[in-house]
Amino acid sequence: MPWREALSPMRMERIALVAPVEACRSVLDEVARQSVVELDLPYRPGDGDDEIDRAIEAAVVSGPVTGLVGWTATRDLPALAAALAPHGASVVPLVHPRGVEPPTLLVGAGRPRLSRTLVDTYGTVPYADVDPSRLAAFAYVVMFGMMFGDVGHGAVLVALGLVLRRARRPRLVGLHRAWLFVTGAGLTSIVFGALYGEAFGPTGLVPVLWLEPLTSPVALMLAALVVGAVLLGGAYALGTINRVREGGWAYALYARTGIAGSALFIAVGLVAWGVTASAPPLVTTGAVLAALALALIFAGLVVEAGGGATGVFQAVIEWVDTLARLGSNIVSFARLAAFGLTHAALLSVVWSGTTALWAPDWRAATAVLVFVLGNVLTFALEALVAGIQALRLEYYELFSRVFLSEGRPFRAWKPAIRPVVADPVSTGPATSSDSTIEGNRP
Repeated sequence: MPWREALSPMRMERIALVAPVEACRSVLDEVARQSVVELDLPYRPGDGDDEIDRAIEAAVVSGPVTGLVGWTATRDLPALAAALAPHGASVVPLVHPRGVEPPTLLVGAGRPRLSRTLVDTYGTVPYADVDPSRLAAFAYVVMFGMMFGDVGHGAVLVALGLVLRRARRPRLVGLHRAWLFVTGAGLTSIVFGALYGEAFGPTGLVPVLWLEPLTSPVALMLAALVVGAVLLGGAYALGTINRVREGGWAYALYARTGIAGSALFIAVGLVAWGVTASAPPLVTTGAVLAALALALIFAGLVVEAGGGATGVFQAVIEWVDTLARLGSNIVSFARLAAFGLTHAALLSVVWSGTTALWAPDWRAATAVLVFVLGNVLTFALEALVAGIQALRLEYYELFSRVFLSEGRPFRAWKPAIRPVVADPVSTGPATSSDSTIEGNRP
C-alpha cells in the first residue's frame, strides 16, 4: 500500500444493498459474515437475531426487491459484491449525501497499535484529515527521551519493552502491544543520555557528547525551544494539509491552523532569528509576513463569527487569544529542559550520596543500597512525570493544530448469525432465510 494511503483514512463509498425480498435474510447473514458494511440503522441493543430482524424491518421494499443503505470501504466493494451475487443481491454505489461526513476507517484498524491509541484517546480522526498516529508516536518518544535522558534508565526501558514483546503471562499479555512504544522511548532516552553524559546519573560511565544539563541549563533550555519549534512547525504543516482537505485552499488561507497560522509561526521565527543574529532584513521580512498573516487571520475570524459589530468584537478577542497562545505554546516546550534538569538533579543527588558513603568496609553495602534505591525511585517518578508531560504537550500544543473537529468511527454491522438447524419435516436443512419478510413499503 502506498505510504500516502497509509497516512489517510480509507476511502469510503455510500452504497445501497438491493436484494429480492425472499432473500433478504440470507443477504443480511452474508453481510454480517463479511463485516465490512456499516448500515444506517438506529442503535438498539439486542442479540444477533434481533439485529437482523430490525434490519429487515428497516429495509425499504419496492415490489419484489428490498434495499438498505450504508457505508463500506472502496477496497472492500468488489469482494462484497462478489459475496452477495450468489444470493441475487447487488451493491449499488450512491452519491455521498451533502453535509454528511463518511465514517472514518483507518489503515490497520484491525491490528491495534499504541500509537493509534495515542490519537484515538484524543479523538477520532476526521474522514478528510491525515492520520498522524505514526508521526505522533515519534514526537512523543523524542519528547520523552529529552526529559528522561539517561543511558542506564533508557536501557532498563528497552529491556522492559523486550520483556513485554515476549510476554505470555495473562497479566502482561494486555501490555504486549506497548512493547515497541516502550522500546522506542528507551532508545531515545539512551540517545539523550549519551548526549548528556548520564548513565544512572553523572557516574562517568559515558562521556558527555553535547552538554551536561546541570552545568549548561540555558543551552538546554534553548535546545528545548528549538525542538518545540520544529514539532510545532510539523503540526502547522499537518494542520494546513487538513484544512485544505476539509475546505479547500480558500478555507486554509484564512485558518489559524492553516496557511495564515503557519505564516504567523514562520514570521515569529524570522523575527527571533533576526534579533539574535542582528540581521535587520530578517526582522523586517518577519514583521511584514506577520502583519499579512494577522490580517488574514482576523478576516477569517470575522467571517467565522458571522460579521457585524458582534462578530468583529468576537474576532478581536480571538485574534488576541491567537497571539497569546502562540507565544505560550512555544514557551510550553521549555518543560522538556526543565524536567530533563530535574531528572539529572535527582540522579546527581543519588550519586553524591553514594560517593559520600562509599568506603572499603561495611559502608560499601550502604552506598550500594542508596545507589540502587535512589535510581529505582528516580526511575519510577521521572518515567511517570515524563510520560504525562509528553502526553500533555502532544495533546495541547500539537494536536490542537492538527485537528479542528472529531470524526465518527466506522462501525461494521456484524451481529451474531443464527445457526442453521435441521428441519424434521423437510429432507434438507432449514436455513434462516426461510422466514417470511415484511419490510417498510413506501
